[in-house]
Amino acid sequence: MESGSLQWFMLEAFLVNCCLGLVSSLYFHMTEGEQKCFIEEIPADTIVVGDYWTQLYDEQKREYLPATRNLTLSVAARTPTDKLILSHKETKGRFNFTSFTSGEHKICLQPSLSQPLSEGFIVVVRMDIRSGERTNNYTEIQKRELLTQLQLRVRRLSAQVHDIHKELIYSRSREKDFLAINHNINMWIYWWPIIRSVFVVIFIIHITNSC
Repeated sequence: MESGSLQWFMLEAFLVNCCLGLVSSLYFHMTEGEQKCFIEEIPADTIVVGDYWTQLYDEQKREYLPATRNLTLSVAARTPTDKLILSHKETKGRFNFTSFTSGEHKICLQPSLSQPLSEGFIVVVRMDIRSGERTNNYTEIQKRELLTQLQLRVRRLSAQVHDIHKELIYSRSREKDFLAINHNINMWIYWWPIIRSVFVVIFIIHITNSC
């Protein structure tokens, strides 16, 4: 393998490895009306796409069955400030939203049924979540823009670099917040003995003057 090709391969492998954390596969067993939420840390201006589908699980026979039409799944997403940015309700499907601010986004799932489930049945939810570059359909992009394989690889690497840049900005922001909290704690630790000593002196003076 030529030196240039080796460097290209190593760069691509590194970027792909860095972006693996942007994909989440989830699997839930849920009862009717139960709500489950999870947190995704997402940088600002990032597209999030989720595909989900539901099934029924027979605990006695230990087998999976297709979901009935009376089963729907509500999907809601909220920003770090608890603002609702997504509300979706289907038996299966796809949802997407864009994060306008960096931070912890809450995604909640809740199944509902128009008719009660038979005893021994539970709801199974499967979900795949992708964000950033992973949401791109490169097959369609290549066909639409008539790109060569090399041009497509460059486009993909460019998108991955952009995602990593946003992740680094978000990480630096979190680091600054942590340092600020740490500084405040250290200042409190420094000043607390002094404040306590002053309080004790004032208390002793007050007791002495009262005698």
